[in-house]
Amino acid sequence: MKYKAAVFFDLDHTLLNDETKVDDEVVAAIEKLRQNDVLPVIATGRSLYEIPEVLNKTKINTIVSANGSYVVLDGSPIYVHNLERTLCTQLVETAEEVGDAVAVLNYQDYRINRVTDLAVKNYKYINEALPKVGVREFIENRDVQMMIVYNTSADARYGKFSETLSFYHNTPYSFDVIGRENSKRDGIAKILHQAQLTKLPTYAFGDGPNDISMLKYVDHPVVMENGSDEVKQYAEYITSRNIDHGIIRGLQYYNLI
Repeated sequence: MKYKAAVFFDLDHTLLNDETKVDDEVVAAIEKLRQNDVLPVIATGRSLYEIPEVLNKTKINTIVSANGSYVVLDGSPIYVHNLERTLCTQLVETAEEVGDAVAVLNYQDYRINRVTDLAVKNYKYINEALPKVGVREFIENRDVQMMIVYNTSADARYGKFSETLSFYHNTPYSFDVIGRENSKRDGIAKILHQAQLTKLPTYAFGDGPNDISMLKYVDHPVVMENGSDEVKQYAEYITSRNIDHGIIRGLQYYNLI
């Protein structure tokens, strides 16, 4: 298909409502994008195992997941970055020294080292079940594309990872941790290059710190009204809240639907 534009959607508090579901009006808008020859793409910090319902309902099969660590084009992975096992173990050891819970995950599954109050609050916040305990076994036997540290503010002792890892304060209770070479921006660039769509006008909708690289990269960055002030400074247009027709109004503003 010859596309006229591409739109990249963050999920939590952006494309999804506050129950982490896709509203019917958003599904209809995505279908209208397709009818208008616009490519809809998900760009999220979540991994694929978390979002089968979203993918099934929206029929979107091009995805930047795990903050750019696992990228899918037309249903097939085109980029996967696995963190080194030694590095994962070192981060787990640091988290345990600090007293933090930490999770490891890939596109299929996840594990946590122990359950803390912050971890419980985090998974309630994102409407997801707590992972099983078993981080070290997971690291030894499975690929790891992202880690999550459950802390409200990163301890200074994590600073020793600054040259190899990026930390995104993505919920009030946690930090997403990925390789320094990855971001939503880089995942988007890989999709556009692989699909030979680099000359298309691009749009992105987001609300959080891990969306900044994406918002700075696209031609038309849109931030939700419920987004943070830090992120809003990168907006060309600020749409209404995710639970107040924000996606619809943003797409209508640019005459995409």
